[in-house]
Amino acid sequence: MVQTWQLQEAKNKFSRVVENAVSRGPQIITKRGVEVAIVISCEEYQRLLVSKGSLSEFFRQSPLADLDIDLTRDTSEVRQDIELS
Repeated sequence: MVQTWQLQEAKNKFSRVVENAVSRGPQIITKRGVEVAIVISCEEYQRLLVSKGSLSEFFRQSPLADLDIDLTRDTSEVRQDIELS
């Protein structure tokens, strides 16, 4: 469960913030009501690092990868200029 902490409270209860990040998930830190940081467990961080892949891998794994799409370039002439009044 994601929990939100004001910065001062997070500083005062840092051990609890870390424990919650490990056991309950990301902990959001706010400063003057604005979300400024997130504390996550090392396990979650490692998972995020591993999930990064190249753009070409992303497209290869897409459910749309096997669709037959016509990607040939349109060679028709350029349209005439249009005057807007």
